[in-house]
Amino acid sequence: MDAEGRLGEMVVSPGQDGDGPHGRELLEKFERGEIEHVLGDAAYDGDETRDVIKKLNAKACIKPSTNRKKRKRYDKQRYKNRNQVERFFNRIKQCRRVATRYEKTIENFAGFVWLAALIVDVIWEGTWCHPPNAFA
Repeated sequence: MDAEGRLGEMVVSPGQDGDGPHGRELLEKFERGEIEHVLGDAAYDGDETRDVIKKLNAKACIKPSTNRKKRKRYDKQRYKNRNQVERFFNRIKQCRRVATRYEKTIENFAGFVWLAALIVDVIWEGTWCHPPNAFA
């Protein structure tokens, strides 16, 4: 997701897989200097992920996992913005096809995720409609 809360890139993975390796796969799609900060929860707190972020010339804002021997520092104020990601997933899951994953192929499912992201961006975020309480 970008700073405005829009989906920028996506990797679809099996539900039982861990987040860390797929997060690194996603980060490797970006060029050096293309992103400034990477926010992530403790599932992404691995040295390999932090190395990929460092190669991108970006700053990691990842909450350290509880089993890390040497605690890493992170910007707690910036980390609070991670809720944009959680809110985004909550919004796209309002589309039943995304929430229940009716599609049998990854390509079709990814297409519906992109469509749901477009709907969230255009309609819910106010591009086509007035913000809540605009007429109050």
